Amino acid sequence: MQVFIHYFLHLGFPLVIAFIFFRSRWKQAYLLMLLTMLVDLDHLLADPIFQPDRCSINYHPLHSYWAIAVYIMLLFVKGPYRPIGLGLVLHMITDFSDCIFTYKKCTSCLENAPALDLIKWATNLLSI
Repeated sequence: MQVFIHYFLHLGFPLVIAFIFFRSRWKQAYLLMLLTMLVDLDHLLADPIFQPDRCSINYHPLHSYWAIAVYIMLLFVKGPYRPIGLGLVLHMITDFSDCIFTYKKCTSCLENAPALDLIKWATNLLSI
């Protein structure tokens, strides 16, 4: 289920959003939102580059709270910045949902996660 949700939020949901909110230029908006997945290039700075139980939120530079604040601000800028900001925010929500799934399966796996307090808070809020 986690894999389905992850890829739907990365690929399917942006298509739905683009078609509903950017109807006249939905292809351009969808492409811009897909291109925001390049934000994952910051994973190349980590050692190891891939770790299945790692929570990206506030771990990688482009997944930091500061970066997320900038992405949210992009939502209020007109032009191509809005779908870019939307794609980046959706990407962070997707990655955060992975953190919650991982925490639910294995609380000790994220004991050193920089976003652990936020993960615990969201898990309690969602009552899962």
